Amino acid sequence: MEIFKDINSLKEWRKLHSNKIGLIPTMGALHKGHLSLIRKSKQLCNQTIVSIFVNPIQFNKKKDFNSYPKSIENDINTLISEKVDALFLPTHNSMYPSKYSTFVNEEKVSLGLEGESRPGHFKGVTTIVTKLFNIINPTDAFFGEKDAQQLRVIQRMVIDLNFDINIIPCPIIREKSGLAMSSRNRNLNHADFNNASIIYKGLKLAETALNSGEKSVLNLKKFIKAKINTVKNADVIYVSIANSETLVELNKINSNQILISVAVQFGEVRLIDNITYSFS
Repeated sequence: MEIFKDINSLKEWRKLHSNKIGLIPTMGALHKGHLSLIRKSKQLCNQTIVSIFVNPIQFNKKKDFNSYPKSIENDINTLISEKVDALFLPTHNSMYPSKYSTFVNEEKVSLGLEGESRPGHFKGVTTIVTKLFNIINPTDAFFGEKDAQQLRVIQRMVIDLNFDINIIPCPIIREKSGLAMSSRNRNLNHADFNNASIIYKGLKLAETALNSGEKSVLNLKKFIKAKINTVKNADVIYVSIANSETLVELNKINSNQILISVAVQFGEVRLIDNITYSFS
């Protein structure tokens, strides 16, 4: 595996490969969810490149940025074992030089959910992903469905800015308990790690209610909140039931496919999860 820390050397590597290039953008602290993206890329592409960069401008709290888990040596060993072709490991100054002043902003899909809870977050996401797309010029890019709003924002951005890149969504990978795998899980203490499975149980409860004919958005949200609140240290930030494509919040079920998503705080750790529900 080749490791590139500067942009020019990576661009020179890219010139040598005119075939299908798969990109997995990450902030490191790799887990099995990331590995599923890598393995999908290796199935579909001739070359696979992973980027690791903890992007400061997508954090709206400095404390959250500073506490984000980092394990670069383990990450490199993991990528080597997965036979990844290249790793892009840029410095802050290479991505955001001292006079940097240009940002990319999506203004519809990004407004609710995480965008409302974390002001400025998606401006940071779209800016860094645009830069990675321009630097690496991948043919395909792989994103996990756990970050459902991020996936839709990137899909919208690729259409609006005419990127010639295929965005490949990949399913959520879960612990045996149902907890969605996330780098932030590393910051959970043992009790919270076990208790955080309540998030998925809440989502599954809503799915069961829908299967039984429940159509009240208000009731579905109540079911989810009540389930999650059975765990003492779980603080529900939001429960959303929205059109799966536009992420417009629903007052009643009038969409063929809905996204049910939640954000929950466990101590200092903020977790998100979601399920998609389709009506036949």
